[in-house]
Amino acid sequence: MDAKSTLGICVYCTVAFGLAMTIPHDIPAEATLPPQQMNSAPLSRPNDQPEAPPARALEQVGLASWYGPDHQGRRMASGARFDWRKLTAAHPTLPLNSKAKITNLENGRSVIVTVNDRGPGLPDRAIDLSERAAQRLHMKKEGLATVKIEPVTPQSSQVALE
Repeated sequence: MDAKSTLGICVYCTVAFGLAMTIPHDIPAEATLPPQQMNSAPLSRPNDQPEAPPARALEQVGLASWYGPDHQGRRMASGARFDWRKLTAAHPTLPLNSKAKITNLENGRSVIVTVNDRGPGLPDRAIDLSERAAQRLHMKKEGLATVKIEPVTPQSSQVALE
């Protein structure tokens, strides 16, 4: 083989490899049109696209527990001291000092809390609530409840129950 043929083969392989890398291989089957609709699909312009719904805050459903007087006065991740009489919570990812609406899915009761600590300490729990928040949700006696956690926008946090 001469140098010219070897160079041609190298160029061909490089181009073929480059094309293979740019073709998406992970398109799900349901994202493609059936053969009978391939040519009949209407062309759309960006202005024809329906408006996307507004983004919703992330909601979480999980198990809530509560912590009370035994933590009284301890410093939390936010720097504040724990007060079991306030409507507060410990959550692993919600921003500190943000508000969240907690709804007890077993009885429909809800409360707005301030996230001022990190936790909970057990992996099967989604959130730890202060004793006062647990009382408002009627879950203090049971100790645990399945709850929905909804971050609250700053405008609606003014209606927090205290």
